[in-house]
Amino acid sequence: MVNEQPPEFISYHAILETLIRQGNIHSAMKYITLLLFVVALSAAGCTEPSDVSTETTAYTYASTPTDLDAYWAEASRTVREGDFEGYAATYHEDAVLVSGMNSSSYPISQALSGWKEGFDLTASGKQTSDVEFRFSQRLSDANTAHDTGIFHYTAKDSTGVDSGYYIHFEGLLFNKNGWKMMMEYQKSPATLEEWEALK
Repeated sequence: MVNEQPPEFISYHAILETLIRQGNIHSAMKYITLLLFVVALSAAGCTEPSDVSTETTAYTYASTPTDLDAYWAEASRTVREGDFEGYAATYHEDAVLVSGMNSSSYPISQALSGWKEGFDLTASGKQTSDVEFRFSQRLSDANTAHDTGIFHYTAKDSTGVDSGYYIHFEGLLFNKNGWKMMMEYQKSPATLEEWEALK
């Protein structure tokens, strides 16, 4: 079969695979962030250097755009209601999930396939689920955002068994007719103490 991917794509993919195989997740994260930034600029029509403004604004937590807060509220709602289609819609179709715990990186479509069962159980009433987000750093302008924090996921089945956990995460988002997650980095398990510290 003829490989129809452009040479530059094959090169980018090979570099990323090498970094992940070597366990160099930090460098892989930086590389993915750079690639997604280029993709985001291209999607916005910023194909020439003159199109890109050199003036950027780093917002504090208090000045985070309200529609970005609404994005996280919608993510929580979909988990709580078992709305799989709604949850999938919070990601860009080409988004990437990076797992520091598994030293891996893969398309969000693959991750969503693995999570669907939990949504189906929630939608059918066989379990209750919820997710809450707290942030330690929030950087954004009108169209791009990088949020860092902890999420707390809980799932309780009909017998009352709770399989909740806390995870350190980073989210890279782009706003084009609504916020979409471009990359989710689930870094490492968090503790209750770390969670409480972000109140």
